[in-house]
Parts: sequence; C-alpha cells; structure tokens
Amino acid sequence: MILCDTNVIIEVLKKNPIVIQTIEKIGLQAIAISVVTEMELYYGALNKDELKKIKRHLSSIRLFHIDVDISITASGLIERYAKSHGLQIPDALIAATSINRGLELYTENKKDFKFIDKLHLYA
Repeated sequence: MILCDTNVIIEVLKKNPIVIQTIEKIGLQAIAISVVTEMELYYGALNKDELKKIKRHLSSIRLFHIDVDISITASGLIERYAKSHGLQIPDALIAATSINRGLELYTENKKDFKFIDKLHLYA
C-alpha cells in the first residue's frame, strides 16, 4: 500500500497523465490517503459541485485517521524539523501516518519530506 500526499490527489483531479499513469501502475486498491489530505481537499474545493466530485473520487480510496501513535510521531517531527526545515503541521501528520503504518509516501514535493528519517518516499 502507498500513501498519497495531497498534491498527488490534486494532480489526479486535474487529470495529469503522468500521475494518473503512476497511480494505475500502483493500482487503485493499493492507494491510501491520510484524513489530513481529505480535509485539505475538502477545504480547497471551490464550490459544492467540486466538493461532490472530490468526495466521489475519494470514496474508493482507503483512508487513515489520526491516532495516538500518529499524533506522537507528528509532534516529534515538528519538534525536530519545523525550525530547521520548515516542516508544516499537515505534512508532519501525513509523514507520521506513513511512518506509523509502514507505507511509502508518494508525493510530488519530495523536498518537503526528504529530510525526515524513517520516511520512505515512493520513487
């Protein structure tokens, strides 16, 4: 299973052929997102119709919620990387989900994550 960063799902919604090809290669049944990604996508919806479209696309993707272990890991990531690398809270929660669930993270912004120990990025 591969955890997708928010920017990957945005590219799928924009019909980016390269990202869609990668998702097809991985297999939709092997794709997951964090609840943080779900919230970011809902927040970024331009209107109710776009929100419905996003919800429809996400309905077939496994969703990981934040639990105590993810919260503790994310807090540690913020402590370690927020000041030195500018790690943001949503990215820390997504990275912590990936680390705690033993999943590779597929992102279009590797620079936002490449410095995090124990995090494996999908190549």
